[in-house]
Amino acid sequence: MKLVASLTSPYARKIRVMLAEKQLPFELVVDSPWEPTSTIPEINPLGKVPVLVTDDGEVFFDSPVIAGWLETLSAAPRFVPADPLEAVRVRQLEALADGITDAAVLIVREGRRPEAQRSAEVVARHMAAIGRGLDRLEQLATGRTWLHGDHISLGDIATGAMLGFLDLRLPQLDWRTGRPALTALAGRLFERPSFRDTIPPAG
Repeated sequence: MKLVASLTSPYARKIRVMLAEKQLPFELVVDSPWEPTSTIPEINPLGKVPVLVTDDGEVFFDSPVIAGWLETLSAAPRFVPADPLEAVRVRQLEALADGITDAAVLIVREGRRPEAQRSAEVVARHMAAIGRGLDRLEQLATGRTWLHGDHISLGDIATGAMLGFLDLRLPQLDWRTGRPALTALAGRLFERPSFRDTIPPAG
């Protein structure tokens, strides 16, 4: 299979971590949708990464969809429970982490607009959402090794990718202060080879 991704995309990192944990071989094609020469719109009409192309040529895009497809394969471990209700709970954790990432991405993009066009109100709204989301994750992580069940799940992986993105793009946020459980969870995640090998480049 082939994964088209940007090395700094937290959504793509989530999928790269899953592939590494499942020890699934794949070809990484580095491409950025922001480059004028990008070929991503040719395979994903939304022009976003990550995009996964199976060995049969089928294309899946949007990281939750790709993660869902990877879970249909026989490769262990499983990151989404087989029980339907428990699966929904893990998917909600993924959605929470991805939602925080979405807000962070919008703040970064706002900061790249010409100064006269930036909106402090927009930034404040997204910062508030990030704060609420991180506080919720802190609550969920308190007293637990993993966010769901007794082993790493897709919710943990999405959270790790999100926290790594905050470190990369919004270091001034200082998300660790006042969140010891989330900090400890990040430490466990970042020690794993799958996360160490997918650290995004600075810049």
